[in-house]
Amino acid sequence: MDLPHGDGTISLSLPSCDVDVARPPGRDPVDPRTAAEVAMENPHGPPLASLVDPVDEVAIVVTDVTRDTPDDVLVDVLFEHLPVPRENVTIVVGLGLHRPMTDAELRDGLGEYAPLAVNHDPHAAVTLGAVDGCPIAVHPAVADADVVVSTGMVEPHQYAGFSGGAKTVVIGAGSEAIIRYTHGPEMLSRDGVRLGRVRGNPFRETLDRAGLVAGPDFCLNVTKGPDGFLGAAAGDPASVVRSLASTARDALSVSVDADYDAVVCGVGAPKDANLYQATRAATYVALGDCNPLTAGGRLVVPAALDEGAGEGTGEQRFFDALSSATDADSLYESMRAGYEPGAQRAFVVARVLCEHDVFVTNSTAPDVVDACLMHARESVEDAVEPGSRVLVVPDALNTLLV
Repeated sequence: MDLPHGDGTISLSLPSCDVDVARPPGRDPVDPRTAAEVAMENPHGPPLASLVDPVDEVAIVVTDVTRDTPDDVLVDVLFEHLPVPRENVTIVVGLGLHRPMTDAELRDGLGEYAPLAVNHDPHAAVTLGAVDGCPIAVHPAVADADVVVSTGMVEPHQYAGFSGGAKTVVIGAGSEAIIRYTHGPEMLSRDGVRLGRVRGNPFRETLDRAGLVAGPDFCLNVTKGPDGFLGAAAGDPASVVRSLASTARDALSVSVDADYDAVVCGVGAPKDANLYQATRAATYVALGDCNPLTAGGRLVVPAALDEGAGEGTGEQRFFDALSSATDADSLYESMRAGYEPGAQRAFVVARVLCEHDVFVTNSTAPDVVDACLMHARESVEDAVEPGSRVLVVPDALNTLLV
């Protein structure tokens, strides 16, 4: 069996184990450009052209390298419906607290539109209003725009249920204040804040309300599964997320038992570039709708980790929290009192580590793994005990275990 690893694969063989494989049912993949064009012709709400005057300044907020969004295609389709000259458009890369994209990455991700792009700096955000007393601030180009548009990937998300919609702008082009509020322990402990849930999710509802303050006014999002893109939707952000989340949920859900000794969680590029992103695989499995592990069972994540823990502010806070802790239980308890934005990934990882060991294999940064209360191993086989009952989830970030 092959598992994703970076831009390639690794081979897995566990002959002494009882192995099951969780593969989502999926659906026939679609061409993202064709799907986006159809979505733009059938939007949720008013069409984009009706929202924009020829003299308007437009900001398009796009995703960064941690999302596998075809931003070059989506931006190109958006331009076909924007009645403004190119010089009236600024593309803002929604980094949140991730590292800036390089010039080469911008060219790869945006093609001919790369010269219009600027990396977001959360410290330069402009306040436009507030939600629940939390300031809503965004990149100056977004604050100054007459119309705000966004791209996005509606994929399973630990807190928002599914990503995409207003999140690209509110978080991606937002300030530390909204990240601190939405990603803090009080919000993450609320009922309904969970992987795969959109309706009745306070995290998602907060993003949608913040989106009414800061934008987007219109979004073009896609969703995908292990075999490719599943669909696209355009228009009102909340409606787009609900529509694509329903599509994704039907295609990505797998019914499983809850008595496995180990779960092997496949990741692959772009998420396995650093430990911050790669640990999503472990937390999505253990903190989803159904944790398939027995008490004390282990999670095994093959990941390249070319960037180590990660290079952005959030990634470094994640590393600092885990690497300075003596054990998961005390770290989790201390972080329940609060933490800096970005460190929320350490909080949920610690929550998982209180119940399960996490092994990260096949990486170029074993020292980083070992420093973060996890266990580095050369291969998946080295991390799984002989005779174990094992569940392999080849694409853990695009599989909902139910």
